[in-house]
Amino acid sequence: MTSPLPPALTARLPSPLTECADERFTAHGLRLLLKRDDLLHSALPGNKWRKLVPNLLAARDAGHATLLTFGGAYSNHLRATAAAGRLLGLATIGVVRGHELADRPLNASLARCRADGMRLHFVTRAAYRRRAEPRYLAGLRERFGDCYVLPEGGSNARAVYGCAGLGRELAGRADVAAVAVGTGGTLAGLAAGGPPVIGFPVLAGGFLGAEVTRLHQEAFGGPRGSWWLEERFHGGGYARVPPELERFAADFEQRHALAVDRVYVAKLLFGLTMLAREGAFAPGTTVAAVITG
Repeated sequence: MTSPLPPALTARLPSPLTECADERFTAHGLRLLLKRDDLLHSALPGNKWRKLVPNLLAARDAGHATLLTFGGAYSNHLRATAAAGRLLGLATIGVVRGHELADRPLNASLARCRADGMRLHFVTRAAYRRRAEPRYLAGLRERFGDCYVLPEGGSNARAVYGCAGLGRELAGRADVAAVAVGTGGTLAGLAAGGPPVIGFPVLAGGFLGAEVTRLHQEAFGGPRGSWWLEERFHGGGYARVPPELERFAADFEQRHALAVDRVYVAKLLFGLTMLAREGAFAPGTTVAAVITG
């Protein structure tokens, strides 16, 4: 049996669903809502809380004292895992892509991880690509001892179950939901629990469709819900912000007094705005954009 949620992980549920009056949508007879998952928890905002909490409880209930996970130099997931470890009194280890970073000053993101107690282990990009291989994971356990391993982005079956709660909060409130996609876990859960979902990949490569399918298989034994990907709005790759996207994000911030994350949320909102302009939604459609923070 899973233990009760620790007070340190208490979140604002359901997250707020707010109207966003934007003429780029209303002109086409559309209603835009913002699902403010960024307001769920101060240290674990948005999809990080939904993905991490089921894994944190499983780790603690199994008696693990250490969490080990993976990410790049600017990984939101690494920061959230480090913060979660601090809140729960668990040790954390971050396997960081880029061996050369070990000899450089820490950026603000990794410095925050270290300040929260995370031990940073820098590896080559070739080694990082092996992060899901059992033999590689066994080597990490041999080096660091017994630990609960979270995949990159925290996306596994437990994370999918957690994000299904997001879908249930939107069921009956929106005709279509939309979310930025990094590793696929949030999209997989959202689609399983709620309305049809459009995913906006934030990185190039075209592999996320297969990953969402794999996560549905792992979590439920087969497909769940209705979802599709819009691959046109990644801006050239992860964390790349071309001038057009920067202008759009700055304008959206000014219009709606909302801080827009450039890596994820900007690409989601830009893609939705372009789809509205293209007539992708029937008049009368209510679209909910998940603001993950």
